[in-house]
Amino acid sequence: MSVCGVLQVHSAPPALCPHIEWAVAGSVGTAVSMPWVSQPAAPGSLRAELAWHGRPGTAGAITSALAGWNRLRFEVTEEASPGCDAVRYSYTPDLGIFSAVTSGNGDIMVPEGRLRAAVSLAAAGGQALQAELQRLLGTAWDNELEPFRRASDGAPVRWLNATG
Repeated sequence: MSVCGVLQVHSAPPALCPHIEWAVAGSVGTAVSMPWVSQPAAPGSLRAELAWHGRPGTAGAITSALAGWNRLRFEVTEEASPGCDAVRYSYTPDLGIFSAVTSGNGDIMVPEGRLRAAVSLAAAGGQALQAELQRLLGTAWDNELEPFRRASDGAPVRWLNATG
């Protein structure tokens, strides 16, 4: 079974770019060459997009391979497949990893159990419900990544098919 996804590297130091390609190649199982271009939102940084095909869970593998790298900002999405929901991972050096199940149009889907826990936490005098919902929706990640996303409008995308 094969799924589709997209890796968007929003911001990376030029010296990291070959290492990113090597790490992604290890996750998708085939050589990777990404179309790096300058990132106006972070002068001196580069950005690139890569559309990929691979096994279910490839987005998580790519995220694991890249997470924790200094000065790297990225998002990885994976379409739904039989038995697997669609997913989006976002990463920034300051916030770490955010992951969410997504709908067909890209909306974040918050599972019932997480909503019940948020309401219970708010009712018990914990965080305000609004703050907890913003955490569940990844608002902090969206706020940090949005300038980088906007600067990427019109960026080239390269398709990659994994073997095996």
